[in-house]
Amino acid sequence: MAYLRELPAVVYPSPLSHKNSSKDSIVVTNLFRKAKLKEWLSDSVTVFNKSQISDGARPDTIAESLYGDANLDYVVVLCAGITNITDQWPLSSKDLYNYSLDKYGISGLNEIHHYETIEVRDEKNRLIMPRGAVVDANYQLDGPRKRSLSATWQGFYDSGEVVSYNLETISPIIGISNYQFEISKNEGKRQIDVLDKTYVSLFLQDLRRSLSYGRSSNYINQNLIKTTNNSINP
Repeated sequence: MAYLRELPAVVYPSPLSHKNSSKDSIVVTNLFRKAKLKEWLSDSVTVFNKSQISDGARPDTIAESLYGDANLDYVVVLCAGITNITDQWPLSSKDLYNYSLDKYGISGLNEIHHYETIEVRDEKNRLIMPRGAVVDANYQLDGPRKRSLSATWQGFYDSGEVVSYNLETISPIIGISNYQFEISKNEGKRQIDVLDKTYVSLFLQDLRRSLSYGRSSNYINQNLIKTTNNSINP
C-alpha cells in the first residue's frame, strides 16, 4: 500500500548482530504514526459519497475507478474508517464460501445459526412485527384472533413469499443458517463512504501535514526524528 510511503521515519539504534558499535543506527518507517481526518472533513456530508463495494473489488481497484490512481488505495481505506482490512473489507463470493467451509465444515453450512422475525402487518397494513429481530427458536406472538375472530395478518419473507395468520398465537420466524449469517455479515461491509475526487488534493495535503513531525529535542526534519540510544555508555 502506498500509504507506507507517506509515513515518516525514525532513526533507531541498530539491532543488527553485525553492527560495528553501539552507536550504529538504522532508519525505519514509523508504523505507529497515525493519521486523523480533519474535523471539518470527517463531519461534513458534502465531501463523501456512498459507494457499494462490488464482488471481488479491492481498495486499489476502487481508487483506480474513482481517482484514476490505484496507489490512492489508502485514501479509500482511511475515509471508509477501516482499521483492520482483513476483518472489515468484504470477501469475494468464492473467498467467503471457502472461509465459511473452513469455519463450519460442509455439514455445518446449513445448520441453524439463529432465528429472526419476518415482517408482519395487520389487515390495515400497520406494522405488527419488523423483520430481522433475533429471537429464540420457540418465539411466539399474540395473533390476530386474540383481537378479532375475522382478522387476518400477513407475514412477508425476503424471498417474496407471503403467509396469512388468523390464529391466537403465531410464530413469525425464520431460521438463518450459518452460511446465510456469514453472507449477511459480509454484505453489511459493502457500503462505505468514499471521498469525492474534488477533495483528494486537499485531503493529501492535510494527511501529510498531520503525519509530519513537530519541533522537539529529537527533531531532524519534518519526516525524520531520532530516538534516544540507551545502550550507549556515558
